[in-house]
Amino acid sequence: MLRKFGRLFIIKTRFEAFAVIYALSLGAVERGKAYLTEYPGFGGQLLFLAATGAVFIAGAKILDAVRMDQQAREQAEAEA
Repeated sequence: MLRKFGRLFIIKTRFEAFAVIYALSLGAVERGKAYLTEYPGFGGQLLFLAATGAVFIAGAKILDAVRMDQQAREQAEAEA
């Protein structure tokens, strides 16, 4: 039962990856807006950029991991 529950949190397809990246970006923009109100000026803009820039790095890593996982599955099926 725990294994079935745990499978809900595994990203298997590119569509799921893009959905997660979209959710991350929404959170980053909200956090960035909070930075802009709390730290007006250049400091807030830098923090906004850092929050949203982290989504690009995380998104690339998520997409690479999904692609590598799919390739590993295809290779295992070919060997079997």
